[in-house]
Amino acid sequence: GNAGGLTHHRIHFDKYHPGYFGKVGMRVFHLKAAKHYCPTINIDKIWTLVPKETRDVLSKDKAPVIDCVRAGFYKVLGKGSLPAQPVIVKAKFFSRGAEEKIKSVGGACV
Repeated sequence: GNAGGLTHHRIHFDKYHPGYFGKVGMRVFHLKAAKHYCPTINIDKIWTLVPKETRDVLSKDKAPVIDCVRAGFYKVLGKGSLPAQPVIVKAKFFSRGAEEKIKSVGGACV
């Protein structure tokens, strides 16, 4: 077993399992993992949230509403580009680049 890791089997533990003994980091007494849960989506993939039949019917004067939170994404990031179609995007957070790109095509961030 693991007996003797600090005494007669120390050479084996130090050689093959470095860092097995000891402590690292800070103790967090009540860790809330959901506090840091923030799935993201880039704006080049945001149109995949709109159904295909809705995409075909759209005209330039109507802006579709894309609810990212309903699709499971909390933050919209600015990688990629958008087509020249205005769009209303609902999300909890937007990066600065994403907000600029959405507004440049005549859209809105909600």
